[in-house]
Amino acid sequence: MFYLAGLSALITVGFGLTCLIAPRYSLKLIHLQTKPSHPEAVAEGRGTLAGFYLGVGLLCLMAPSAGAYWALALGWLFTGSGRGISMVLDNGRTRFNTGSILFEFGLGVAALPAALVLS
Repeated sequence: MFYLAGLSALITVGFGLTCLIAPRYSLKLIHLQTKPSHPEAVAEGRGTLAGFYLGVGLLCLMAPSAGAYWALALGWLFTGSGRGISMVLDNGRTRFNTGSILFEFGLGVAALPAALVLS
């Protein structure tokens, strides 16, 4: 049961490391691009994206607790929910978004058992 939660945390850390080390590549993977005239956009990849992914993922792996796994689960579930809202309101029904929402909900649901058991 905790294996899936740990895997969710590991995947999250992997995303965080990728965003920290290769922010332009990470942004390109999620269909965003930076402009040379706006270097602060690269900081979003290293800061905002990598910060959440690394912080919550490492917390789950290094100091597992109900709060850590609730943060991981809810973070991914709300990410998927935001994407779903965008798919409806912004006419964003694409294969990329469909695959992404399934993946995001999957990571969130995988972390729920650890959050519930540790509560």
